[in-house]
Amino acid sequence: MARIALDAMGGDHAPAAPVAAALLLLHEIGSAHQLQLVGRTAVIREQLSTQLAAAPASLVEAATRLEIVEAPDVVEMSDKPSVAVRGKPNSSMTVGIKLQAEGKSDAFVSAGNTGAQMAASTVFLRLHEGLSRPAISTVFPTAKQPVVVLDSGANVDCSAAELVQFARLGHVYARDILGRENPAVGLLSVGEEPEKGNAAVKEAHQLLLGAGLNFIGNVEGRDIPAGACDRGPIDVVVCDGFTGNVLLKFYESVAPMLFGMMMKNGVTKEQIGALVHSLDYAKYGGAPLLGVKGVSIICHGKSSPEAIKNGVLAGIRAVESRMSHHIGEQLAK
Repeated sequence: MARIALDAMGGDHAPAAPVAAALLLLHEIGSAHQLQLVGRTAVIREQLSTQLAAAPASLVEAATRLEIVEAPDVVEMSDKPSVAVRGKPNSSMTVGIKLQAEGKSDAFVSAGNTGAQMAASTVFLRLHEGLSRPAISTVFPTAKQPVVVLDSGANVDCSAAELVQFARLGHVYARDILGRENPAVGLLSVGEEPEKGNAAVKEAHQLLLGAGLNFIGNVEGRDIPAGACDRGPIDVVVCDGFTGNVLLKFYESVAPMLFGMMMKNGVTKEQIGALVHSLDYAKYGGAPLLGVKGVSIICHGKSSPEAIKNGVLAGIRAVESRMSHHIGEQLAK
């Protein structure tokens, strides 16, 4: 059984969206796993009462399985990351992450302040030995199968050694969570030749050749939507957080543009709906902060209940697959 702490106060649509996500989860996970709603108890109970007012009796009964963990403070989206660690020790984010550090929970999920979650996760869960920084991993839809891109925002500047560490993190994530037996790892650059890229990328290329991973060389931006390059399918794309975050924001903007163009050209809503589903970030839920000794899932600040629900399911998969343990083993190599 996995115990998942969900930040009820985190995100643009909190507490309504996290509470709604918890109620959706009661249908899917039953009593197999335990949900802990972390935040202001009175606010959570009021929101539960509102959302359960017209719910069937079975859901009202199931909701009694939800554990509420009191946390009187809230880390705002505008707060600096250090606030979560030093300024608001009783916030829902800090309390939720500490539950895991104290062995009272197995994973933490939040749609709140990303920088604060990264800082608190690093301080209270700590990093695996041999790792200098954690990385945010994001699943990107492609024309083939989804690929995991990291780092997608945690680290603006990275050394060659850190890019190799990210490759190891991505290898474990693709194997444990995406089910890829021998994940193909590509290094994002401006050309496929080994000599292309900045100094860190060129050095990382040489290091990855001897890292014991299924390294397929440099990949370019155009290879990501295709899900493959001329050397075959891609499972993991490694880059620094500056590049990864620019890529992520660009990716998120393409779908609305395409939908608008199709609507103008008479494509039916049903056809568009199928495409929307394939590109919708909500079905992937959240991005794991890889490298910490535990499970910390970062959801988009504008996450819907469906997206947060899937973020929790991603946390459950990470716990059940023992992903964090396997990351420790991979880094030890």
